[in-house]
Amino acid sequence: MSRLPLDDLTAAVARIRGLLLSQEKADRAVSLLAQAIKETMPGAPGTGASLLDPAGGLISSGSTDAVVRQADAAQYELREGPCLMAWAAEEVVIVHDVHTDGRWPRWASAVAGLPVRSVASAPLLAGKDSIGALKIYSALPGQYDEDRGRTLALFAGAAATLVAHVQGSEAPLRMSEQLKATLASRDTINRACGVLMERHGITHDQALQQLIQDARAAGASLVQVSGKLVERV
Repeated sequence: MSRLPLDDLTAAVARIRGLLLSQEKADRAVSLLAQAIKETMPGAPGTGASLLDPAGGLISSGSTDAVVRQADAAQYELREGPCLMAWAAEEVVIVHDVHTDGRWPRWASAVAGLPVRSVASAPLLAGKDSIGALKIYSALPGQYDEDRGRTLALFAGAAATLVAHVQGSEAPLRMSEQLKATLASRDTINRACGVLMERHGITHDQALQQLIQDARAAGASLVQVSGKLVERV
């Protein structure tokens, strides 16, 4: 197990607390944490956070590189991707290789031309609320594992507390239940497709068509059929 960068985390949090005393904007606070993560974690060309703006729209905050904003923009437009799933499911999401992961095919296709191969994303949990997600994009595959995910979660915990304190009630920070349900359903379907793809050596589209046929035959929804398949596995 690698050593957790607690000294870097402590230093970053201390710097941000100074900003809070002067009521600086949340994106400034997040940018300091994002830079600390980039300097600490391996293979990270880009780090940042996903939040909601005052109008309820998805935005990237504190991005260290343009690739973060580009990869995030594709997630926001398509309503799928690892960072949105980490936010909705309130758990760390690790992608070892975007090119082969298979859970978010449209997003993977959209970022195929970007230096994005590995991804780690952790939810920003403030109390009982999930108010966003912290993420790392690496140009190299296989850069992040569960250990690195726990490290990112430490940063995310600090970031969530600080961002919530800065923003207070100025912005509707909680992702809508409808969007969370949509993302969770899509992830379940994609996982079920992955099971069928591995089991039968078929494409994602073929797996999806089989799930649709099974759902019709069973008189159930696509999500219900997918969920039962994933649970059995």
